[in-house]
Amino acid sequence: MPSRKEIQWSQLKVGALVLICLAILIGLTFLMTGSSGGLFVHKYYLRCYFPNAGGLKDGAVVSLEGVTVGNVVKMRVVPERNPNPVEVVMQVGEKYRYGLHTDSVASIQAAGVLGDSYVDIDSKDATGPPPADKAEIRQSGAPTIQSMINSSQLSIEEINKLTQKIEVLIDTLNTKRGTVGELINDPVLTKKVVAIATNLETVTGAIANGKGTLSELVNDDTLYKKLNSAADNLDAITASLNAGQGTAGKLLKDETLYNNLNAAAANTKELVDQINSGKGSLGKLVKDPDFAKKLDDSVTNLDEILKGINAGQGTAGQLVKNRALYDHLDQSADQAQQLIKAIREDPKKYFVIRMKVF
Repeated sequence: MPSRKEIQWSQLKVGALVLICLAILIGLTFLMTGSSGGLFVHKYYLRCYFPNAGGLKDGAVVSLEGVTVGNVVKMRVVPERNPNPVEVVMQVGEKYRYGLHTDSVASIQAAGVLGDSYVDIDSKDATGPPPADKAEIRQSGAPTIQSMINSSQLSIEEINKLTQKIEVLIDTLNTKRGTVGELINDPVLTKKVVAIATNLETVTGAIANGKGTLSELVNDDTLYKKLNSAADNLDAITASLNAGQGTAGKLLKDETLYNNLNAAAANTKELVDQINSGKGSLGKLVKDPDFAKKLDDSVTNLDEILKGINAGQGTAGQLVKNRALYDHLDQSADQAQQLIKAIREDPKKYFVIRMKVF
């Protein structure tokens, strides 16, 4: 039968073995499920220098186009690398190496306003070869927590301004200012709106029930038929015009009318050209100053004659203006007419023919 000391030693060995196995299991679990690929995956390192760490910590995620490819393993300040003194060493899995390039760009990003910072590598526009182990890649700046807070502060200020405007609007509505305020707070206006709505409902009900002229216009298809008939007539007229029927159709389709109009226009142009060149009476009238002067003199003389007649001067003037002369002429004409009548009735009385024989 084993002694007590032997039993304790056996228990101690078993416990130590269990602890060692448990530690190995936990380590393998973390290493196998790590973001860089696990314990047995070959890794290589990249370096990048930033002006500010921007809240980045050891162990932070390194992503390539949003996909986790490694972790930050070391950070330090290198003063001689100003203005980018913060050195960030990243451990990246070998399988992601060919997705990286020597001209890839790294930047420090934040997962939300208060989220953890991480390194994001952008290779969308990169065309260089894969980087070597411990190679340096470029950086595109690191946003600081303060800059993010400032940006958020601007947004908060805009929201505060909008909130103040909404409060002013609500106060205005509550104090009966403006049409909407009156509508909300004034019971008289509310009653009027309700009355209008009631009347509108009555009108629409009457229209729906076929009452009134407007209802006839909406429900009666007579107007539709008339409009349809008018459209048919218009279509017929259009067809007639296109077929060249009627005066308007001839005007649209018959080239003879166009030719006649064109010829008339040409003749008119020729006539105007002749007038402008001084040919013919109209041309003389337009271009010849002597002819124009003679015509002006003739018009002047005619005007003087007419003025004399209107003034009763001369025989024609007396004939126009003198009533007694008109009466004498009328009497003489009447007597001459009676004499001619008497001669026709008894010519022997007035005409005696005497013959003498020598």
